[in-house]
Amino acid sequence: MSSQSPMIKTRKPGERIFCFLLVLGSVYLFWQAYNISGFSSLSSPGAFPLAASAAMILASCVTFLNTLKVPAAKDVRFVYHCFPPVIATIMALILIYSVVLESLGFILTSFAFLFISIQFLYRRSPLITLAITLFALIVVYIIFRLVFQVVLPEGIVPEREILSSIKSLWR
Repeated sequence: MSSQSPMIKTRKPGERIFCFLLVLGSVYLFWQAYNISGFSSLSSPGAFPLAASAAMILASCVTFLNTLKVPAAKDVRFVYHCFPPVIATIMALILIYSVVLESLGFILTSFAFLFISIQFLYRRSPLITLAITLFALIVVYIIFRLVFQVVLPEGIVPEREILSSIKSLWR
C-alpha cells in the first residue's frame, strides 16, 4: 500500500478566461438557436438546438463557478505550459494558409503548408519531407477533387488545363 497524498486541484493559467468564454459562446449559441424559429412547441425546428444550448449554458456556468474556487497553479506559465511555441507556430501556419488559399490556390498553398509544417514537426531530410508532402497532396487531391469532385481554389496553377491535358493522353 503506497501512501500518496491526494492531489490538490489547481487552476492552469487562462482557465478562468476560457471557461468564461465558454459561457459567452453558449449564450450566443442559445440566441442563435432561438432565432431558428423561437420556441413555439416541443416539435419546432429550434427545440433541440435550444435544449442543447441550454445544457451548454448550464454546464459552462457550473464549470466557470468551479474555476473561481480553485487556486492558481504554482510555477505554471501560460506560454510554456498551455500555449507552447510549437502550437503557436502551427496556428500561425494555419492562419497564413487560410489567408493565401484563395489567391494561390489549393495545390501551391497546400504544398507549402504541408512541406513547412512536416519539416518543422518531423525534422528529417528535406527529401523525405518532400516525398511525404507530395504523397499526401496527391492522395488528398485525388480523393477530394477527382473522386468527390469538390471544387478546390484554383489560384495561379492552371488546374483545368492540366487535367484536360492528362485526360487527352488517355484517349
